[in-house]
Amino acid sequence: MIWTVYLSGEIHTDWREQIQAGAEAAGLPVEFTAPVTDHEASDAAGDVLGKPEVPFWRDHQSSKVNGIRTKTLLEQCDLAVIRFGDKYKQWNAAFDAGFCAAMGTPYITLHNDDIVHPLKEVDAAAMAWAQTPEQVVEVLKYVTTAR
Repeated sequence: MIWTVYLSGEIHTDWREQIQAGAEAAGLPVEFTAPVTDHEASDAAGDVLGKPEVPFWRDHQSSKVNGIRTKTLLEQCDLAVIRFGDKYKQWNAAFDAGFCAAMGTPYITLHNDDIVHPLKEVDAAAMAWAQTPEQVVEVLKYVTTAR
């Protein structure tokens, strides 16, 4: 079986690349999907439909266009890794975690211990909490190969 792993959340560090490189080095049977990680492209996703003058409506329109990709890829994944970083509050990541929980899709949260309290409900529904990309790779190794 080839596992599809959706990498959700924070876009300002290379955590995705670290997980992908670790999985490749370990020869894991996984393929990765992700949201659009180019912040400006994501913000402008709906501009092709006309750029609203009011920022709320631009964000609303682009969120819906981005949602086509996110919803589809989350519905198709076997497992999600949801990263909460230090720089911004990732409300979208929390939404993705809730979506996974509602669908019964297992997910791993990835974040530092200084935000355990605000993420207590998100972590409670997660199947694992990792603090490093290396820990995620080790969980993927066990889950996908039982070694």
